[in-house]
Amino acid sequence: MASISKLSTPNFATASSSSSARLISSQPKVSLNFYNRSSINKGFSTSKLSVRRNPETHSLTVRCSKGDANGTQAKKTVLHDLYEKQGQSPWYDNLCRPVTDLLPLISSGVRGVTSNPAIFQKAISTSSAYNDQFRELVLAGKNIEDAYWELVIKDIQDACKLFEPIYDETDGADGYVSVEVSPQLADDTVGTVEAAKWLHKVVNRKNAYIKIPATAECVPSIRDVISLGISVNVTLIFSLSRYEAVIDAYLDGLEASGLSDLSRVTSVASFFVSRVDTLVDKMLEKIGTPEALNLRGKAAVAQAALAYKLYQKKFSGPRWEALVKKGAKKQRLLWASTSVKNPAYSDTLYVAPLIGPDTVRAFFFNDQYLLCGYASF
Repeated sequence: MASISKLSTPNFATASSSSSARLISSQPKVSLNFYNRSSINKGFSTSKLSVRRNPETHSLTVRCSKGDANGTQAKKTVLHDLYEKQGQSPWYDNLCRPVTDLLPLISSGVRGVTSNPAIFQKAISTSSAYNDQFRELVLAGKNIEDAYWELVIKDIQDACKLFEPIYDETDGADGYVSVEVSPQLADDTVGTVEAAKWLHKVVNRKNAYIKIPATAECVPSIRDVISLGISVNVTLIFSLSRYEAVIDAYLDGLEASGLSDLSRVTSVASFFVSRVDTLVDKMLEKIGTPEALNLRGKAAVAQAALAYKLYQKKFSGPRWEALVKKGAKKQRLLWASTSVKNPAYSDTLYVAPLIGPDTVRAFFFNDQYLLCGYASF
């Protein structure tokens, strides 16, 4: 099986063998199976999990039933193997009501959740599950933005509760739920810091990540927010130079925090993959030579491998070891945007090559792309 270890350095560290989190016994137990695209369109079910495609919204609905009374453990899936054997944590890139729909995914090996304003816009506008709370907020005189945040914060808090056992059992390595600051603050350094502080306070969950974009203006915000002891998911990283700036902001923030115990200040760096090929492929096609055309679909994974090599370099040496003595944890790479944009490419083009320890994989369901092609492993 291809992995990022074969794309970066030959002395790649072996994957962690730590066991998967044991979930609370009252949680629904399911077995998640993997199907090809044609089966999704028809709808399918097992004795414990069903997934149906809505022909009107083209969305998938996941439902689960309780496990049997004798407390039988959920069957292990490829996602469990991904974490236990390869050291990569699968996180779900979606959130909507009812939040309990996350339970079958947790039982099947999902270890965290990411969200963004676009995800919530779709959830709120296409689901009736938000109507009652939204009606109450309108009657209370809330404006649109305030109403939006109250809807979002409830979902984040509820999801954090579901993932709290994973957070506790992994000592804060997994079990996070990410909530993003307003995209209107992408060029506002001070405003982003204030928004992150506010979200951290009102969400008030130890396993919540405040999501901040890696714009030039927000890189200093990342440093300041980390220095306040707030954990951060840095998103929208597209280049190696910006990624290095993000790592430095994390290290600077830890050093500036003044905390004697850094073990509860963590971060992930969301490095976007497939969109790099979307841009580079167009340039190669303009060149048009056989050599150039042969390079299509290769730049994104190559850059991601270099990003991991940079990660290994920056989180080693005297500076990092001094922070480790205070309990600091590495800012893990999170591979984002790993669905193929070119239908001519394999669904697993940005998946299999980037399997490696101490990384996170964000994935999502839709009617064309199921679990990032993990079923092919």
